[in-house]
Amino acid sequence: MADVLLQDLWFHQVEGVVVESVIPDGELVVVRARTAAGQAACPACGTASARVHSRYVRRLADSSVGGRPALIELRVRRFRCSQQGCSQATFAEQVAGLTFRHGRRSAGLQTVLERVAVMLAGRAGSRLAHTLAAKVSRSTLLRLIRRLQAPETSTPRVLGVDDFALRKGHNYGTILLDIETHQPVDLLPDRTTATVARWLAEHPGVEVICRDRSTAYAEAGRLGAPDAVHVADRWHIWSNLAEAVEKTVVQHRALLREPQDTTIAAAAEALEGLDLDLAPAGPRTTGRLSDRVREQHEAVRALLGQGIAMREIGRRLGLARNTVRRYAHVASADELLVGRWTGRTSILDPYKPPRPSNGTRRRHRGVREGGRLCPGCGGLPGRCEPVPLPSGGRCARSAR
Repeated sequence: MADVLLQDLWFHQVEGVVVESVIPDGELVVVRARTAAGQAACPACGTASARVHSRYVRRLADSSVGGRPALIELRVRRFRCSQQGCSQATFAEQVAGLTFRHGRRSAGLQTVLERVAVMLAGRAGSRLAHTLAAKVSRSTLLRLIRRLQAPETSTPRVLGVDDFALRKGHNYGTILLDIETHQPVDLLPDRTTATVARWLAEHPGVEVICRDRSTAYAEAGRLGAPDAVHVADRWHIWSNLAEAVEKTVVQHRALLREPQDTTIAAAAEALEGLDLDLAPAGPRTTGRLSDRVREQHEAVRALLGQGIAMREIGRRLGLARNTVRRYAHVASADELLVGRWTGRTSILDPYKPPRPSNGTRRRHRGVREGGRLCPGCGGLPGRCEPVPLPSGGRCARSAR
């Protein structure tokens, strides 16, 4: 019962193979089997032969079992060809659906890898194959793609013709598509009139040619398929329309009025009356960057005062020579802490939240630090300013 189950599990689509044993070997599952056909056909002349020349074991990688790679050790026979005059004296038997000439994988695993290669190509296909416990390299998958036979295609009734770049600005080819099935038909090595016309002449039956406005393709269609109707595809129609509109606008741009920007005006009205601190931003006075720049500037200026060269200063302080030169050419570190964009206006300024006034910042600071503000002037406890009060007097605390 177990032998029948194993036979149906591994070789349910294969005839003439008998499973002898299945042995788990660490991370590998080994399936030992043998061929049981009485004869085999010669691949050269097709003559069936039952004369056994020798036997040997073929090792075929198969699809994984439970996440572990499977290996089929298949004992096959080599036959003698009984046809006199045949160029092949001996030949090895092949099992349809399981083996193929010079193959080290089963036919099932070979089909799976071919489909993975076609869908994902090299690197991505190799990663997926490793997940499936079938370790192959990207080069192997690319070789499988090259060995595949091109599918048979018939001459399309509606043919799409367009160019593509092999190397943009240098080499271009031509791609031919079946517009009705949206499948590629052929690739031509260039986009010359002679090449496209030759293909059309060798493949009669094209009724409609869908192309761009290229004169080379128009001439090729006239020479290779004189009875075909030429049409422009939707993408090229929109592209040509956009180019025509752009050229027209550029030619008559002097007649166009500037649009009225209502956004900035509305934002300016909304900001009127706000207490904004519009003073230009000054250099940074606190922070790790500011402290580091000031310390390095003082160190460079001190060493320059001792007559030490810039190269030696950079070696001592671990600074680049350009950095040392920049520190040496400014008298104050504040000049280095003012960026090129400091104080510059931006198109986003109308949408930024307004900066709080000095009084608002002082109140916020009091809430964070002290939790109490002076009831008279609103200052921090112990830091009252002699500001006039609405009643006409001055803060009582500042008077002290």
